[in-house]
Amino acid sequence: MTDKLATLSHEGDVSIITLDDGKANVFSEEMTQAFNDCLDKVPTETGSLIITGRPGMFSAGFDLKVIASGDVPKIKTMSVSGFKLLSRIFSFPRPIVAACSGHGIALGTFLLCCCDFRIGVKGEFLLGANEMRTNMVIPTPILELIKFRVSPAHKYRAVLGAEMYPLEKAIDAGLMDVVVEPDKLMEVAMEKAKDLATMGHPSYTLTKELFIKDVAESIDHAIKELETL
Repeated sequence: MTDKLATLSHEGDVSIITLDDGKANVFSEEMTQAFNDCLDKVPTETGSLIITGRPGMFSAGFDLKVIASGDVPKIKTMSVSGFKLLSRIFSFPRPIVAACSGHGIALGTFLLCCCDFRIGVKGEFLLGANEMRTNMVIPTPILELIKFRVSPAHKYRAVLGAEMYPLEKAIDAGLMDVVVEPDKLMEVAMEKAKDLATMGHPSYTLTKELFIKDVAESIDHAIKELETL
């Protein structure tokens, strides 16, 4: 773990955001703010971005300690800020590669759904939306994301069935694109990110906006509704 929850580094025109809270990389308000601070410094007209976690853990989702506290205003603030971050990543104007370094649970899985290309590691790691097994409702911003990315044959299994997928099987579900040996993760991610960094501007940005337009608008509308509750 570094002294920051999220750190930004660069290799040529590829930016790298690394999440590391020393534990499960949960999205507390502090993690979300640290992520946003890094994202503020990533170029939006050139290059590409890699998002990765700590070895064995991409992210386990929202901070369950906050949810269990029963502090409704704090839960709402954490949730809305997390949804806004996902929306920002989903609509980010340059290509994003996820280097999934381990487990991706709940919001960790939804973060993968926001990225353009997802690379995972071989091992005893799982991805999935477990909300149905923890008696939680999946809100519209998340449902829109997962419906957009999960393959049709897996929609019910992934959402209502709360199925947890080993990373290699997550490829068929549409949650992962390729799986590699752990020691090759960043090498493969960097190779892909460098390739995607060659995509032209503003052609890539404009095409991406058109491609995700309906889903992005539904997500942002749902977030605004949640803010008024």
